Amino acid sequence: MDWCRYRFRSVWQLAAPPDAVFAVLERGEDYPQWWPQVREVLPVDENTGTARFRSLLPYDLWVTVEARHRDPVAHVLEVSLRGDLKGWARWTLTPRGTGTHALYEQEVEVTSPLMRRLAVPGRPVFRANHALMMRAGRRGLAARLRRV
Repeated sequence: MDWCRYRFRSVWQLAAPPDAVFAVLERGEDYPQWWPQVREVLPVDENTGTARFRSLLPYDLWVTVEARHRDPVAHVLEVSLRGDLKGWARWTLTPRGTGTHALYEQEVEVTSPLMRRLAVPGRPVFRANHALMMRAGRRGLAARLRRV
């Protein structure tokens, strides 16, 4: 097992149609307005930006995010990540009743030297930290969708 590799999967049920959810999720520069752990997003160009994340652990992760796939009809957004994390993340949205079933998938390798040194003892803490970040993201997105 490579202790520096992670696969995450989160499912969110949202009370808004997929088009509305997609419209919020595709605006990466707005994430800090509704997702507390996304501290900063700096656009580089039309398809690329840098982002700073920080959850409960007193440690910032910096990544360059680049759009890989954007399909507003199929409601799929996928980005590549490089920096403290290397890999990809993808949102897949499907209608569920009057709302949306949002699937978030991420496969990354930690490249940050500190996190690599702490890979074995820190793994449960890193996974819990990610789970807390995702829970806050779901709450923030749901609140944002209620305001839109």
